[in-house]
Amino acid sequence: GIFASDQGVSARNYLEQRGLTGEYIAKFELGLSPQDGESLGNHLTRNGFSLDQLTAAGVVRVNDRGQFRDFFRGRLIIPIRNTHGELGGFGSRALDDSGPKYLNSARTPVFDKGRILYGLYLAQESARQQGLVVVEGYMDAIMAHQNGFTNVVASMGTALTRDQVAEIRRLTGKVVMALDPDTAGQQATLRSLATSWEVFQKLVTERDRRDTSRETIMFQRQEELELMVMSLPDNLDPDELIRRSPQEWTALVQGAVPLFEYLLPAVSQQLD
Repeated sequence: GIFASDQGVSARNYLEQRGLTGEYIAKFELGLSPQDGESLGNHLTRNGFSLDQLTAAGVVRVNDRGQFRDFFRGRLIIPIRNTHGELGGFGSRALDDSGPKYLNSARTPVFDKGRILYGLYLAQESARQQGLVVVEGYMDAIMAHQNGFTNVVASMGTALTRDQVAEIRRLTGKVVMALDPDTAGQQATLRSLATSWEVFQKLVTERDRRDTSRETIMFQRQEELELMVMSLPDNLDPDELIRRSPQEWTALVQGAVPLFEYLLPAVSQQLD
């Protein structure tokens, strides 16, 4: 494959450095986009796709000079599949310092990052039995699977959306969220708990309808939902933690605290 070619050296080095095995590189279908900017477009047009189709799919775009150029250039490519295993779009990681570290396919008719959880199609079986663990990054999810934790999915670096929560709840009511312990991470979590999980409900009495400062926010216990939060130690990514000690990861997942226990200190830290 392309990793074995001269072009593949930096990608190969990066994957080795991240500790990924050939089996899991293949399982998650990781690839490489050549640096030249026209290989993919040429390959796909030779195979009968029109340039209109390629631009609609977001893999080719037209530059200022009217030339068709590959959207991903010189990057590690991470295919993103939906729950049914159908390919929707791509994530990518830079292999040098020239552009953004992570770059995803733009939104297209078949791809919306907010509707897909990375790795869910591979995690479904074990999630039904063991519940689901949600991490942030692609590599975190891949490394978890490589170490036998096949019930792990990634939110791709954003707070969970309602659509993603709906996908999760179709599978399981038992969820552990693996969170960065920093305040920004906590605030993102609180926002997503309010909007996507709908854990909080505003109760506004008739009399107070005009005076919104008198709203009461109530914590809502969702039936059949066991939402737990696990805090990562020492600012480690799940990926680093699992590589350091799979046993420690297991212990942290098992030691995740119920949502309410997480909320009290998290909310009180942000209020007077």
